[in-house]
Amino acid sequence: MDRIKEKMNQLRIESDEAQGKVQELQEKIKTLEQENLQKEHEITSLQHKNSQLETELEKAEGKAKELKDAADAGGNQMSQNEALQRRLQLLEDEAEEADKNLRETNDKLRQTDVKAGHFERKVSALEADRDNWESKFEEMAKKYAAVQKELEDFQAEIGNI
Repeated sequence: MDRIKEKMNQLRIESDEAQGKVQELQEKIKTLEQENLQKEHEITSLQHKNSQLETELEKAEGKAKELKDAADAGGNQMSQNEALQRRLQLLEDEAEEADKNLRETNDKLRQTDVKAGHFERKVSALEADRDNWESKFEEMAKKYAAVQKELEDFQAEIGNI
């Protein structure tokens, strides 16, 4: 009788532990899914910024080409040429800065994409763990029900004696 009670207590403890582990894993999954969503939003934002920087770069390169062409055509007026040269230099500097920003944004996008893949793998692994713990929990619940039934039968048998 004491062994059965001991076994029932042990099964209850194992069942409670399994249930706690399932809840913990579900919370981890929720956290990782939220992080994954944040990373996806960040990727979208970086892609948008990337396209804007590419557009800015194209505009700056177009202006630089126009200014170079204008500088070549206006060889007679030295002051105008110098002004255009300065403006051209400024536009080239802006183009270089836009190109640098574009490269940095692309690097961040790649890093974020790698992180997102890592988190997706983590979520998959945690879901597999959760499924494993749920199956163990169901198995323990079945064992608990069987032991409970066995105990009731045993008590009924003792009561008949």
